[in-house]
Amino acid sequence: MQSMTGYGRGDCEIDGRQMTIELKSVNHRFLDLAFRMPRNLMFVEDAARRAIGARLSRGHVDVFVTYRNLRADAKTVMADRALFEVYAKALEGLKYVGVMDDRSLMTIAKMPDVLVVTEAEEDRDAVTDLMLRALNAALNQLIAMRAREGEAMKRDLSDRVDAIERITGEIEARYPETVDAYRERLRAAVKELLGDAEVDETRLLTEVALMADRSAIDEEIVRLRSHVTQLRRLFEDDKPIGRRIDFIVQELNREVNTVSSKSQDIPITRLAVDMKAEIEKLREQLQNVE
Repeated sequence: MQSMTGYGRGDCEIDGRQMTIELKSVNHRFLDLAFRMPRNLMFVEDAARRAIGARLSRGHVDVFVTYRNLRADAKTVMADRALFEVYAKALEGLKYVGVMDDRSLMTIAKMPDVLVVTEAEEDRDAVTDLMLRALNAALNQLIAMRAREGEAMKRDLSDRVDAIERITGEIEARYPETVDAYRERLRAAVKELLGDAEVDETRLLTEVALMADRSAIDEEIVRLRSHVTQLRRLFEDDKPIGRRIDFIVQELNREVNTVSSKSQDIPITRLAVDMKAEIEKLREQLQNVE
């Protein structure tokens, strides 16, 4: 089990190129990627998306990319001769003021925009390989953190499932008592109405049987126990389980609502409310399960 919250960083340097990738993930229903990278590296985004998608299935992931090219051929410098000629013509007009003409290559180089620095075209294959190395290092850290948080979440979710199973057992044990209690209440009510007249036991038992049939929760108890078993099995699965758990939790909620609506017994109703509270805590926690 993995959480969807985590952080990872990967650094890589090859042949004068340096790249750092940082990943920050939070919970999300699907895999949602947001990139922050230099514009001249946009060509690596598709490869990065595929690499992340191969290892993560859910979560909003912010991807921050920092890149430096320290190679000698990373930049080119060109002289704008046309612009210099414009400067030179302007300077000729200033000779009459008696200012010394100290033009040299260094002073010319300091003139704005006379020397034009441009970024060289990147070697796409080399940069993509560098990116994948840094990205995989960041993913390793991110997944390790998500796994650690997932273990803590697994313990909490298991405690919730244990509570749901315990309450299910208490409801199952209480149910036969509700039938007996209903029969006694019905007998007392009939006697109060008829006084000393003899109670029709056959009619009384028929009414009790009808009540027992309407309020029977055997099927719901069986399904609740089945859902608990499925959840425990999923907790041990190495694959992403968040969506599957979400479906089972919905079914748990459906069953306990049915138990509550059928029940005419206050203790069972109270137990159903307690179970709903545990299911809600389960639902809140699983929002961060991948």
